[in-house]
Amino acid sequence: MPAYEDKIFEGVSYSEGLSKDTFEECTFSNCDFTDAKILYCNFTDCTFINCNLSMTDLNQSALNNVEFKNCKILGVKFNNCHDFIFEVSFDNCMLDYSSFERRKMSKTIFKNSSLKGVDFGDADIKQSKFINTDLNEAIFYNTNIQETDFTTAYNYSIDLSQNSIKKARFAKDGLAGLLNQFDIIIEG
Repeated sequence: MPAYEDKIFEGVSYSEGLSKDTFEECTFSNCDFTDAKILYCNFTDCTFINCNLSMTDLNQSALNNVEFKNCKILGVKFNNCHDFIFEVSFDNCMLDYSSFERRKMSKTIFKNSSLKGVDFGDADIKQSKFINTDLNEAIFYNTNIQETDFTTAYNYSIDLSQNSIKKARFAKDGLAGLLNQFDIIIEG
């Protein structure tokens, strides 16, 4: 069970995957995790920069205070990560078709990112922030979005009757995305 602390990994291909490794305060830069199986690993206070994690299997891996910057993270099932202290943030990332279903992740920051088709069903994302984020076809069903900030998010469609929305924040320009279930025409 290898353990790494305060290391920088640059340009590494993890196609062979990882199992039961521990990383603390590590930085992964320009690394390729595409289709890799990253199983039962622990990442604490780590940063991923310009990495490709598309279709990576993170089964039972722990992500504790992990930052993703400028990463491509297509189709990743974050709902398969270990439940204990799941804390992540995303800046300028492409997370299209990933899943956070049933994930408890309050106060998560999604900034300047694409979350097309992302599944937030049954998730708890209260007090999170979607800053300049594209939520086209993102799924919100039985999702706790209380006190979540959507003021600069766009392309979302959220059924108010199917989600817990108390004190969620939206911009006037985005109100149409809250009225889709009523099949009304908004002009002007």
